[in-house]
Amino acid sequence: QVQLVESGGGLVQPGGSLRLSCVVSGSIFSINAMGWYRQAPGKQREWVATITSGGSSNYPDSVKGRFTISRDNAKNTLYLQMNSLKPEDTAVYSCNAEVVLTSRSLSIYWGQGTQVTVSS
Repeated sequence: QVQLVESGGGLVQPGGSLRLSCVVSGSIFSINAMGWYRQAPGKQREWVATITSGGSSNYPDSVKGRFTISRDNAKNTLYLQMNSLKPEDTAVYSCNAEVVLTSRSLSIYWGQGTQVTVSS
């Protein structure tokens, strides 16, 4: 019913930047909060950023000041601008969205993830 597809990952040197995108498609009536998470090998999934439908955002201290989450509601697209990247930012980054379907039911959906590798 709903698909989330991330893009924009890749290999970047420390100090570099990347911009991730997440396109939401399907039987969508509206989208509430959206977020980014990451999981490094051997570690638990970690919250990276959240943005409400009104545009309010939150970040953990580990990325605050370096990462910026944004969304284009007209395009059902979520973004994550990542600056000053560090090797410890290396992980698979996934997006999620709380979606109100055209049936008016509410569910949370996840994308498959995109690999971000920060290395010299």
